[in-house]
Amino acid sequence: MSDEHDTTEPDEEALENEPSENGSPEDDTPENDDPERTTIRAGRDFEQEYRLSAAEAGAFLVELGEQLQEDDELTISTDEWELPFPFGEPVELEIDFEGVGDPELEVEVEIPGRTDETAPDVR
Repeated sequence: MSDEHDTTEPDEEALENEPSENGSPEDDTPENDDPERTTIRAGRDFEQEYRLSAAEAGAFLVELGEQLQEDDELTISTDEWELPFPFGEPVELEIDFEGVGDPELEVEVEIPGRTDETAPDVR
Protein backbone atom coordinates (compact mmCIF):
# COMPACT_ATOMS: atom_id res chain seq x y z
CA MET A 1 0.00 0.00 0.00
CA SER A 2 2.80 2.35 -0.78
CA ASP A 3 0.54 4.43 -3.03
CA GLU A 4 -1.64 5.63 -0.16
CA HIS A 5 -2.96 9.16 -0.37
CA ASP A 6 -4.25 10.90 2.73
CA THR A 7 -7.09 13.20 1.70
CA THR A 8 -7.53 14.80 5.11
CA GLU A 9 -5.49 14.93 8.22
CA PRO A 10 -7.20 13.14 11.10
CA ASP A 11 -8.40 15.42 13.85
CA GLU A 12 -5.73 15.15 16.54
CA GLU A 13 -8.43 14.68 19.18
CA ALA A 14 -9.80 11.74 17.17
CA LEU A 15 -6.54 9.88 17.59
CA GLU A 16 -5.73 8.70 21.06
CA ASN A 17 -2.30 7.33 21.88
CA GLU A 18 -2.17 8.05 25.57
CA PRO A 19 -0.89 5.16 27.65
CA SER A 20 -3.32 3.91 30.27
CA GLU A 21 -2.29 2.66 33.67
CA ASN A 22 -1.16 -0.67 32.21
CA GLY A 23 1.09 1.10 29.67
CA SER A 24 -0.96 0.42 26.54
CA PRO A 25 -3.17 2.84 24.60
CA GLU A 26 -6.60 3.36 26.07
CA ASP A 27 -8.67 0.92 24.03
CA ASP A 28 -11.25 -1.74 24.76
CA THR A 29 -10.20 -3.97 21.87
CA PRO A 30 -7.66 -6.68 22.78
CA GLU A 31 -6.06 -6.51 19.30
CA ASN A 32 -4.50 -3.13 20.05
CA ASP A 33 -1.32 -4.14 21.86
CA ASP A 34 0.99 -1.75 19.99
CA PRO A 35 1.65 1.42 22.02
CA GLU A 36 2.68 3.22 18.80
CA ARG A 37 -0.66 2.56 17.03
CA THR A 38 -3.30 5.26 17.52
CA THR A 39 -6.94 4.36 17.98
CA ILE A 40 -9.54 6.37 16.10
CA ARG A 41 -12.46 7.03 18.43
CA ALA A 42 -16.12 7.85 17.84
CA GLY A 43 -17.06 11.52 17.83
CA ARG A 44 -14.42 12.52 15.26
CA ASP A 45 -14.06 12.38 11.48
CA PHE A 46 -11.32 10.39 9.74
CA GLU A 47 -10.72 9.70 6.07
CA GLN A 48 -7.93 7.80 4.33
CA GLU A 49 -7.81 7.07 0.61
CA TYR A 50 -5.74 4.38 -1.11
CA ARG A 51 -4.84 3.59 -4.73
CA LEU A 52 -4.44 -0.19 -4.94
CA SER A 53 -4.18 -2.97 -7.45
CA ALA A 54 -7.41 -4.85 -8.14
CA ALA A 55 -5.97 -7.86 -6.28
CA GLU A 56 -5.17 -5.79 -3.16
CA ALA A 57 -8.62 -4.16 -3.21
CA GLY A 58 -10.24 -7.57 -3.62
CA ALA A 59 -8.30 -9.01 -0.69
CA PHE A 60 -9.37 -6.05 1.47
CA LEU A 61 -13.02 -6.50 0.47
CA VAL A 62 -12.89 -10.24 1.22
CA GLU A 63 -11.49 -9.56 4.71
CA LEU A 64 -14.09 -6.84 5.27
CA GLY A 65 -16.87 -9.20 4.16
CA GLU A 66 -15.64 -11.95 6.46
CA GLN A 67 -15.71 -9.57 9.44
CA LEU A 68 -19.26 -8.50 8.50
CA GLN A 69 -20.36 -12.14 8.39
CA GLU A 70 -18.59 -13.34 11.53
CA ASP A 71 -18.89 -10.54 14.07
CA ASP A 72 -20.77 -7.38 14.98
CA GLU A 73 -17.66 -5.20 15.05
CA LEU A 74 -15.23 -4.29 12.28
CA THR A 75 -11.62 -3.42 12.97
CA ILE A 76 -9.68 -1.73 10.19
CA SER A 77 -6.02 -0.98 10.87
CA THR A 78 -2.59 -0.13 9.55
CA ASP A 79 0.76 -0.02 11.34
CA GLU A 80 -0.05 3.57 12.40
CA TRP A 81 -3.76 3.50 13.31
CA GLU A 82 -6.67 1.28 14.25
CA LEU A 83 -10.38 1.93 13.80
CA PRO A 84 -12.69 -0.36 15.80
CA PHE A 85 -16.31 0.02 14.68
CA PRO A 86 -19.26 -1.76 16.30
CA PHE A 87 -21.89 -1.82 13.56
CA GLY A 88 -25.64 -2.21 13.28
CA GLU A 89 -28.18 -3.13 10.63
CA PRO A 90 -29.14 -2.67 7.85
CA VAL A 91 -25.99 -2.28 5.76
CA GLU A 92 -26.61 -0.21 2.62
CA LEU A 93 -25.06 -1.34 -0.66
CA GLU A 94 -25.08 0.94 -3.71
CA ILE A 95 -23.89 0.00 -7.19
CA ASP A 96 -23.34 2.83 -9.68
CA PHE A 97 -22.25 2.17 -13.28
CA GLU A 98 -21.31 5.04 -15.59
CA GLY A 99 -20.98 3.62 -19.09
CA VAL A 100 -20.54 6.86 -21.05
CA GLY A 101 -17.02 8.03 -21.88
CA ASP A 102 -14.57 6.24 -19.63
CA PRO A 103 -16.69 3.46 -18.07
CA GLU A 104 -16.57 3.37 -14.29
CA LEU A 105 -18.14 1.10 -11.69
CA GLU A 106 -18.58 2.37 -8.16
CA VAL A 107 -19.53 0.09 -5.29
CA GLU A 108 -20.33 1.84 -2.04
CA VAL A 109 -21.05 0.18 1.29
CA GLU A 110 -22.51 2.23 4.14
CA ILE A 111 -22.35 0.50 7.50
CA PRO A 112 -24.32 2.14 10.31
CA GLY A 113 -22.94 2.32 13.81
CA ARG A 114 -24.52 0.21 16.50
CA THR A 115 -26.46 1.93 19.22
CA ASP A 116 -26.49 0.67 22.78
CA GLU A 117 -29.85 2.34 23.44
CA THR A 118 -32.75 0.27 24.68
CA ALA A 119 -36.46 0.87 24.26
CA PRO A 120 -38.32 2.46 27.16
CA ASP A 121 -40.63 0.40 29.35
CA VAL A 122 -44.31 0.24 28.44
CA ARG A 123 -46.68 0.30 31.42
